[in-house]
Amino acid sequence: MPFTTLDLSQVHTYPLLQRASLVALQDLVTPDTPVPPLANPELEEVAARIVAARRHGRPVIWAIGGHVVKRGLAPVVIDLLERGVVTHLASNGAATIHDFEIALTGSTSEDVATSLEDGSFGMAEETGAMMNRAIRRGAEQGLGIGEALGRLLDEDERFRFRRHSLVHACYRLRLPYTVHVAIGTDIIHQHPECDFGALGQGSGQDFRIFVTSVSSLEGGVFCNIGSAVIGPEVFLKALSIVRNLGYGVRVFTTANFDLIPLQDYRRPVGDDVPEYYYRPRKNVVNRPVSLGGRGYHITGDHRVTIPNLYRLIRAHLGDEPLPAPPLLREG
Repeated sequence: MPFTTLDLSQVHTYPLLQRASLVALQDLVTPDTPVPPLANPELEEVAARIVAARRHGRPVIWAIGGHVVKRGLAPVVIDLLERGVVTHLASNGAATIHDFEIALTGSTSEDVATSLEDGSFGMAEETGAMMNRAIRRGAEQGLGIGEALGRLLDEDERFRFRRHSLVHACYRLRLPYTVHVAIGTDIIHQHPECDFGALGQGSGQDFRIFVTSVSSLEGGVFCNIGSAVIGPEVFLKALSIVRNLGYGVRVFTTANFDLIPLQDYRRPVGDDVPEYYYRPRKNVVNRPVSLGGRGYHITGDHRVTIPNLYRLIRAHLGDEPLPAPPLLREG
């Protein structure tokens, strides 16, 4: 006999527009927004390697966490997508949800501490219902979550702010946006219409797309920006798969953009344990480039590090056209 479970179809939701959101359009960082300069020679090296990779037709893959969207950085990333600099965006579920809400209402991010107290946290009706329906429809047609949501944003006129959406930017540019979910971590998993089978199928398809991008990473660049678990773990498994299948992915660049300096993770350890054990550092900066290439670890507020990276890339690139990305969506 299976274990008894709660009936999630009885969960109560409320209209999204009734929620007070903490991030709005005026908080977005555009390519022209003034930001404090950042003198970091490693940031300069990463920018140069990104431009060099794209000049040679190699991929530049960015994995992002929800913080990138909540800090308003989508317009800067969209500009890099449009210029052909970033060729693949991968995210956890949280980044996709914040991106979706901005496209729909121009705002996102709730007061978790307050709404958790009465069980209203994550219960906005439109977010859960619309995303789950799109994911289920996409799974029925063999689409990944990213493409399924991109199609919804492209077709549904209710998404008045889609120009600020990373998901929609990738869809219209025919670039992959892949969503890598962990069941139970995202607010749309609380919704009565959540189809866990469709979530798994859609995210599984996105993982296969991600693996395909990683298979051509030789000479390219992988950046992990604000994803503490999903980005590093998915990347490490994808890299193992492509090497297992015989792809010559040995020499490339990785960069981890973190909020907290490495020394803040240090702890006393024995002689047989590394001085640090923090997933992005190990699985992005160190292990993947053991056969060649180089890994970078850059810390600081993403509203400072990413715009400065953007400006360094633009300085190296100028108005130079770049080769087509290695992986384009068909159609």
